[in-house]
Amino acid sequence: MWNQACSQSPDGMTSRKAAKSKTSSLQILPCTVSQLLSASQVKDTFAICHMEINQVSVVGIIRGLAPFVTNIQYAVDDMTGPPLNVKQWVNSEDCAPMTFASPGTYVKVIGSLRNFSGQRSLLAMNVRCINDLNEITSHMLEVVQAHMQLFGKAFDVNMNPIAAGHSAGGHPESIFPIGLSSVQGQLLHVIRRFSVGDIGISFPELRTQLENLSMRDIRTSLTFLMREGHVFNTIDEHHFKSTQE
Repeated sequence: MWNQACSQSPDGMTSRKAAKSKTSSLQILPCTVSQLLSASQVKDTFAICHMEINQVSVVGIIRGLAPFVTNIQYAVDDMTGPPLNVKQWVNSEDCAPMTFASPGTYVKVIGSLRNFSGQRSLLAMNVRCINDLNEITSHMLEVVQAHMQLFGKAFDVNMNPIAAGHSAGGHPESIFPIGLSSVQGQLLHVIRRFSVGDIGISFPELRTQLENLSMRDIRTSLTFLMREGHVFNTIDEHHFKSTQE
């Protein structure tokens, strides 16, 4: 798998600029695919733990690609969630042959999260092939370190908080129970965010907030969280609140 060739430009990268950065000092936040798919969204702005994200980096394996006239689209999988769609624009003014990373190749992608026709995609500024297995481990360590520094708390392997701390705004954050899966953690996080008032969040709202998850995963996780006492029904069986706000 690691010996698979990757079509590259002379400098060793398959990079195309999708858009100019607003500032040269813009921070690149290491993330997992699961975090990007579960990030909250207000209009065109995405946030993780209430902090707006701009440029991010992910590392994963290419499961598929679709070359078009104006762009190349990849399905990048880091095994934390479903594959993430990555779109890389092609410079039509450049007469050089179009280059791309082949399926089965590990890549590091730097870009910004976007929503195209209801589907979350990473608009790639740079797609680089990885030839050293250590880069995958290094990236995951960078993800954990970056989020510990930014949000002031520790995370488990699924990036669920496991220790008390404070958010970037200085407000205490609730502790997520140890032992939850990534999907269960995402679900509980959303329910807690909408646990203000007496009604809580409805099932259709849950589906909207967690559009990256299947109906089966949401229902299965809801059943588990309710059985374990993390979530309860409010006005009817289709509205939910967290037992710990």
